Amino acid sequence: MGWPLKSIGELGHVSRGRSRHRPRDAEHLYGGQYPFIQTADVKHSSLYITEYSQTYNEDGLAQSKLWNAGTLCITIAANIADTAILGIDACFPDSVIGFIPKPEKADARFIKYLFDALLQRRFQRFTQGAAQDNLSQEKLLSLKFPTPDLRTQKRIADILSTYDDLIENNRRRIQLLEQSARLLYKEWFVRLRFPGYAYVKIKDGVPEGWTQKTINELSSYLNRGITPKYDDDSTGIVVNQKCVRERLVNLDLARRQAKEVPKGKLVKFGDVLVNSTGEGTLGRVAQLTFEIENCTVDSHITIVRPAKGVPVYYFGLYLTSLESYFSTMGRGATNQTELSRSTIGDISMLVPASVLAKEFEGLVDPIYQQINRLIVQNKKLTEARDLLLLRLMNGEIEV
Repeated sequence: MGWPLKSIGELGHVSRGRSRHRPRDAEHLYGGQYPFIQTADVKHSSLYITEYSQTYNEDGLAQSKLWNAGTLCITIAANIADTAILGIDACFPDSVIGFIPKPEKADARFIKYLFDALLQRRFQRFTQGAAQDNLSQEKLLSLKFPTPDLRTQKRIADILSTYDDLIENNRRRIQLLEQSARLLYKEWFVRLRFPGYAYVKIKDGVPEGWTQKTINELSSYLNRGITPKYDDDSTGIVVNQKCVRERLVNLDLARRQAKEVPKGKLVKFGDVLVNSTGEGTLGRVAQLTFEIENCTVDSHITIVRPAKGVPVYYFGLYLTSLESYFSTMGRGATNQTELSRSTIGDISMLVPASVLAKEFEGLVDPIYQQINRLIVQNKKLTEARDLLLLRLMNGEIEV
C-alpha cells in the first residue's frame, strides 16, 4: 500500500472519558440535558451517534466531561473496539476513549473506518483471554496504522460514508414505519377510536363484541429457548438477548449452533420474543415479522407464539407495549433476575372483534413488509460497504 505508519496520538488528541463518581449509577447524576453515551450506544450506531438512553444533569456533568460533536468514540471495555462519531455534544464514561483529530492531519471518519478494518485483529494480540478483556489507552496509542495524506483520507471517507448515509436513512424509515403501526394500534385499541366507534356500545370499558383473555389462552406455545452448542460452521441459528432491540429482531448479532432443536422451539413468523433474564435487557420485546428456517432462541428468551386465529400483529403490538412493565417484573437472586412464564402468561389482553382485527391486520401488514425489505436492503449495503472498506484499506482500489 505504501502509506506511512502512524499512531493515533500523532494524528490527534486521545483521552479517556470521565465518570469519577462512585457508584456510577447514583440516581442524583442523571435526568438532565447532557447526553450520556455508553458503550452500547456506540455499538448500535452506524457512522454518527445521535441517539442515547441516558442523560446527565449538572451533578453528572460536574464529575464528567462534555465532548464536542465530531469526536470519535472508541470503546475499550464491554463491546471492545466499536467506533462511532459524536453527532452531538455529549459525555461518556472511562470505558470509551475520545479521539479529536488534528484538522490538518486526520479525518475522523477515515480513522473510524480504519479502526473498523484493522483494530479488532490488531487488538487480539494484546488481550490475554480474560473473561473481560479491556483495551487500554496505552495499548491503543502503541498501535501504528497505515495512514495516507489528508486528501486521500477524505476521499475514502466520502466513498464509505455514502453507504452509511443510505443505511442510516433506511434505519430512520424503519423507525417511522414502526411508529406508524404503533400509533394506529394506540388510536384504535387504546384510545378506542376505531372505525365506527361512535356506534359501538361500551360496557365496563370494553366495546361490544370484544373479549378479555389471558396470554396463556391466546398462545399456542409459551416457553424458554435452548442452551445452545455454539459452532460457527453449523447451519442452526440461535437468537440471544442482544438481538432483541427497538422492538425488532436483529439477526446480525445471532450466532450459529449445532444442537438439535425441538420443533416447538424453532421460531416462526409471528412469534413474540421476550428477554427474560438479567438486568439491563430484561423485558425487551420484539416480534418476528418474517419467516426464517432452523432458528431458535437461547434459554434467556421466552417464545410467546400466538394461537391460530389470534391477530398476529395486534398480538405483537400489545406485548411490545408492555416492555416497561416486563422490565420491572423480574424475580430472583440479586445477580439473576428472572421473568417467569407465569408472569407473562397471566397477563390479560383485550381482543377486538374479528372484523375489526382483520381490518387492522390488513393495514399494518404492508408496513411490516416494507420494514423487512429495508432491513434486507441495509444488510446488503453493510456487506457491500465492508467489502469495499477492506479493499480500500488494502490499497486494492485507487482513490
